[in-house]
Amino acid sequence: MNNTLLKLLQSVDTPTVCNAIEVAQGKRGFNSFTRGNMLSSDPDSRPIVGYAVTAKISALAEPTEPKEVIRARRMDYYRAMSEGAKGDIPSVAVVEDVDYPNCIGAYWGEINTTIHKAFGMNGALTNGVMRDLGDMAEDFPVIAHSVGPSHGFVHIKEVNTTVDIMGMTVEVGDLIHADRHGAVVIPKNIIDRLEAAIHKLLNSEKIILTPAKQEGFDFAAFEKAWQAFEESRV
Repeated sequence: MNNTLLKLLQSVDTPTVCNAIEVAQGKRGFNSFTRGNMLSSDPDSRPIVGYAVTAKISALAEPTEPKEVIRARRMDYYRAMSEGAKGDIPSVAVVEDVDYPNCIGAYWGEINTTIHKAFGMNGALTNGVMRDLGDMAEDFPVIAHSVGPSHGFVHIKEVNTTVDIMGMTVEVGDLIHADRHGAVVIPKNIIDRLEAAIHKLLNSEKIILTPAKQEGFDFAAFEKAWQAFEESRV
């Protein structure tokens, strides 16, 4: 992914990216996106764009493993997150809470957003809980399933493993786009066509949106515009 595509992805919302993927693939049916309601720590923030560094957490019950094992895995987690953000490669923390749908542990708050931002990461995506709204690190969006007050017994279960975020499977290194609508995994085999697909999509949408916003727009105008809109998408 080059800087031009990165800037473009940071300027459009996730629904646009989902539609553009279908344009690039030349068909409907793409389904690598989150299901259900997702919340943003900052709904007006830029989208999260980056390659996934993954982990799993749990918080419902106190861990039974020795404390030194828990601590070592925690350090492995932070090391992985810091290494995933090296250089100019954009990265995002993608953390599955295995307690879902009964998540209680607010892993993402002031401390963890500050740490991950300092590592150079672009944001976080989770099916779990966030807290400290208003005190999180600036310009570090978190997309989560819920908001709660406590961290419970939160601890790291796995690092650099395949995770599931609201029905979306994420592998280490997958390219993620996420905002207040949810998240999507961008297929690797269309990345080189995605920039052109986004521009094609945006231009085709103008065909119907521009006349629809003008005075005197009626069914006849709609029918003409819609025909041109459909033809532009072939």
